[in-house]
Amino acid sequence: MDIATDASVLARFGHALSDATRARLLLALRESPAYPSDLADLLGVSRQGVSNHLTCLRGCGLVIAVPEGRRMRYELADPGLGHALGDLLSVVLLVDPTCTPVDVCDRALA
Repeated sequence: MDIATDASVLARFGHALSDATRARLLLALRESPAYPSDLADLLGVSRQGVSNHLTCLRGCGLVIAVPEGRRMRYELADPGLGHALGDLLSVVLLVDPTCTPVDVCDRALA
């Protein structure tokens, strides 16, 4: 297994946070480890949808699956992720309601 560092960590974290459901999953797992079915109920998302997002988060190296009998319990891969999420939540953004992130990114790539 490779260990991601520096820009790779930020890119993986950014990819995970770019989807609202994945961001909500990370915030839920910041509070406590959970089973996929409980996460689906908590977020109001289908179990298949939660499973797909958890697979993505595992691929990014942000969550791990811990076998418990016949079930898998998910938790943040590193306690530092919980702290990082808390730090991000404390940031105050001044948002221009006429400009969406997609608009800004599209112009930057043009």
